[in-house]
Amino acid sequence: MEIKKWRKIASKYLVREKWATLRVDTCELQNGTVKDDYYVLEYPNWVNAIALTADNQVIMVRQYRFAGDIISLEIPGGVIDEGEEPESAVKRELLEETGYTFETCELIATLYPNPATANNQTFTYLLTGGVKTHEQHLDEHEILNVELYTIDEVKNLLKENKIDQALHVAGLFYGLNHLQANND
Repeated sequence: MEIKKWRKIASKYLVREKWATLRVDTCELQNGTVKDDYYVLEYPNWVNAIALTADNQVIMVRQYRFAGDIISLEIPGGVIDEGEEPESAVKRELLEETGYTFETCELIATLYPNPATANNQTFTYLLTGGVKTHEQHLDEHEILNVELYTIDEVKNLLKENKIDQALHVAGLFYGLNHLQANND
């Protein structure tokens, strides 16, 4: 059977805030069924970075995540500001969170965090040749530590399920695969 897109009949916003927008849509499915309460979360797009220093250390950050109530080991990244290009956003986020600048920057994956209920995308970049050029310049709500790991240490962290953020695990998968393909 051919899968067709649903047709949106109506849409109503329930919440419109800077970090969370919730709408409810009425949709007609390809078989004629009308779904009158399909909830969609609208988020800004994000960037994530697989960032390697000049000596091939992987830059990670550790921070508290309130919603999950966990201290999380993650790859650097953040929200793309309105009107900002993803590549500019990833470079800005890395400079703010880590103080590093990079020789190369390559888009390696574009993912939907949860296309069933959310409309945003995450752009994952591989950056190499990182050198610490600045001090951190964190947002008022950010408290994070920068940590450096070898590629083998990151592989072990993944094997041991020590990285909790699913999009970051996916980004590391793409980044490590890309690095391996370039070394073969």
